[in-house]
Amino acid sequence: MKKKTKQDYTEVQNVKELVRVFASHGERVAFDYFDRTGNVRTMTYITFAEKIGAFCAGLKEIGKAGARVAVIGETSPKWYIAYLAAICGGGVAIPLDKELALEEIENFLVRSSADVIVFSRLFENKFREMAQRHPEILFIPMSKCAAPGAYGKNMNEIMALGEGKPSAFAENSDTSKMSVMLFTSGTTGTSKCVMLSERNVCAAVVAACASVYFFPEDKLLSVLPVHHTYELCCSLAAMNFGMEIAINDSLRHVLRNINKFRPTALVLVPLFVNTMEKKIWDELHKKNLDGVMRKMMSASDAMRKVGIDARRVLFSAVLKSFGGRLRKIICGGAPLNQEIAKTFRSLGIEVWEGYGITECSPLVAVDAYYAPKPGSVGPAVPCCTVRIDGEMENENGHVIGEICVKGSNVMLGYYDDPKATAAVFTEDGYFRTGDVGYLDEDGYLYITGREKSVIVLENGKNVFPEEIEEYLEPIDMIAECVVVGRKAEDSDTIILTAIIYPDMTKFPEGTDTDAVHAALKEKIDPINRKLVSYKHIRQIEIRDTEFEKTTTRKIRRNLVK
Repeated sequence: MKKKTKQDYTEVQNVKELVRVFASHGERVAFDYFDRTGNVRTMTYITFAEKIGAFCAGLKEIGKAGARVAVIGETSPKWYIAYLAAICGGGVAIPLDKELALEEIENFLVRSSADVIVFSRLFENKFREMAQRHPEILFIPMSKCAAPGAYGKNMNEIMALGEGKPSAFAENSDTSKMSVMLFTSGTTGTSKCVMLSERNVCAAVVAACASVYFFPEDKLLSVLPVHHTYELCCSLAAMNFGMEIAINDSLRHVLRNINKFRPTALVLVPLFVNTMEKKIWDELHKKNLDGVMRKMMSASDAMRKVGIDARRVLFSAVLKSFGGRLRKIICGGAPLNQEIAKTFRSLGIEVWEGYGITECSPLVAVDAYYAPKPGSVGPAVPCCTVRIDGEMENENGHVIGEICVKGSNVMLGYYDDPKATAAVFTEDGYFRTGDVGYLDEDGYLYITGREKSVIVLENGKNVFPEEIEEYLEPIDMIAECVVVGRKAEDSDTIILTAIIYPDMTKFPEGTDTDAVHAALKEKIDPINRKLVSYKHIRQIEIRDTEFEKTTTRKIRRNLVK
């Protein structure tokens, strides 16, 4: 067990203060990133802070001070600059998922009343027609375009306008007002827009700093999409410390870049942790050393119980395959297989689980590095309180129920949706997460299930079954359908499965199940091609009876097996 350490960070109250902390790190490297030619470039903290100030002032120069600024693209220093400058100028940042379909992006821009969208080279050609349809929105490319006439000034040109100008930071702005708009997963009709304030963002960042075993000397490899609140919160916390952040350029290159940049820390979802563990055992199996390794790990675990920690020496060859310096992984977004976590701990890489939800900015709990409890997501972070609303008890006498959160990290509400906002808050102001769990006698939180129907994939992506069902509804061969997540037999992979009660009047009399399955698959395949890959229906199950329903004819999802 470690002693709780004094962490070296600043308790910022607003994003402007956070940017000044970045400036105070001076010539320390903030980012290692790949340029468009594949070469690694660096950016110092002082340069990063100056560019945030310049872009903020540049927006003011072109009449966009206090604007609602959408940001979309791959993780990059410019993405962070646009996001932070929007908030510092008293405006609103609107991070968007780069995997969204163009019509969804357009819909979100309209719904959020965006004034500006800052976009990476990935969207240079894709946004041309959209820009013509929406002259009220300023489209700002992050880099110089091949055909600049389609858009206005690019980000570099706007920063040049702001260089040397007085600070455009909105110093006296209300930190409790909306500063970030985040769209949840779902179709146009089901997606909600979460409103966060500067106070929410900074509360989560400071809580992360207080709860993780990070130091200024650490180096982080950024792997997850930057629009994801989990990645964004952890990255801003790392910047508060003054850590060096290397930006991964492709999911295909994660293992390669771990070796290239040699990080000491990673922030991941279980999918990546599982992949890393599989690589270890695959390599050992090829050399017929897996049995020997298990015996060594068992001996090492026994040695640690008597105070002898030789992991970095005993398993140096394995650790070298991950750069040689990796010591800690924060894992969240989905449940982690504890056997995999145990493997990493035995090798000398500590794994701590966390729990969060977008509506809580997103951090709620992190396993305590100084007193970990495997299987738990830890105690609530300092900025919030967690309680369990329920009456049932488990075998150990712990009350099981809905996880509810109250604190300075909890959202303002859902944009333009007071009814939905009211529905997720208790009378005394606690946010209902929709997740189910319990607190042990030490206040550690354990997640046992999900009250909401959302399907959480292994990579941390959320899929709302109602969204997929909306796409399937027009198929006349389907009488009723429920989409669920099935766990694969030989792994922790979640397979999106459509359980279908077919309308047999649409088939010739005597049609067998195999033929019905084939006909439905033929209809569903084109729908899959319209959706991002993680939303694809991978499996179809046919049932011969209707689903059980409530008196209002709603399917009882909790009874679907």
